[in-house]
Amino acid sequence: MADQQAQPDRELGPVLVVIPTYNERDNIGKIVKRLHAALPKVHCLVVDDGSPDGTGQLADEMAAADDRVQVMHRTEKAGLGAAYVAGFRWALEHGYDVVVEMDADGSHAPEDLPRLLDALRDADLVLGSRYVPGGSTVNWPWHRQLISRGGNVFSQVALGTSVKDITGGFRAFRAGVLRRLKLDTVASQGYCFQIDLAWRTIELGHRVVEVPITFTEREIGESKMSGNIVREALLRVTKWGMRRRYTQLRDLFAPRPKTGSKR
Repeated sequence: MADQQAQPDRELGPVLVVIPTYNERDNIGKIVKRLHAALPKVHCLVVDDGSPDGTGQLADEMAAADDRVQVMHRTEKAGLGAAYVAGFRWALEHGYDVVVEMDADGSHAPEDLPRLLDALRDADLVLGSRYVPGGSTVNWPWHRQLISRGGNVFSQVALGTSVKDITGGFRAFRAGVLRRLKLDTVASQGYCFQIDLAWRTIELGHRVVEVPITFTEREIGESKMSGNIVREALLRVTKWGMRRRYTQLRDLFAPRPKTGSKR
């Protein structure tokens, strides 16, 4: 996925890590502490969807004690995709050059983020990948692994992409890419949200690279995965794949303009 826009060794500006939360009171403090131990200068934005367990209040206390922490309170649980889009808009409005997606539950190791940011110097979007050499999963039930691997293979075939882990949620965007993605039109959630944004980035011709990470199943709290999220991804990716095939066939059989020289 080479890209004409990507330039080698580009410097990185201010970095914001967007961390959506819903009932993550037992995890959010630990993950932010690990983040700042790994990258002391990085800022983070906690986007809380009205967690009834007090996650938002704890995040406010963290922000009051540390100016690297910001909090966005949303009044209802509107889904992962909507939370990230709100966080992305906030990042763009406040002048950040790099925007990172990261889960609050510890499944994404903040200690891996320096490698993602280093790779971003030669890319426009860097995906933390479980399925490239060096990547792995820890303590994941077999049915979750089956869904994840199956979803990625299906996406590769339907969309014609070589990305091995297009459903992963640990990734770093350049702000200029997010400005081009038409965030107002993003309605997908969960796995599908991740596929959606990566596919839009690829279609725009940006350079996307994958960096191996270790994904660790959460130890505290409950997974937000549901059957509806899987069904949404299946339907939307099928639709995008059919649109891609239609465009290819249309271009293949489109009449070509006649060429010739006047005498």
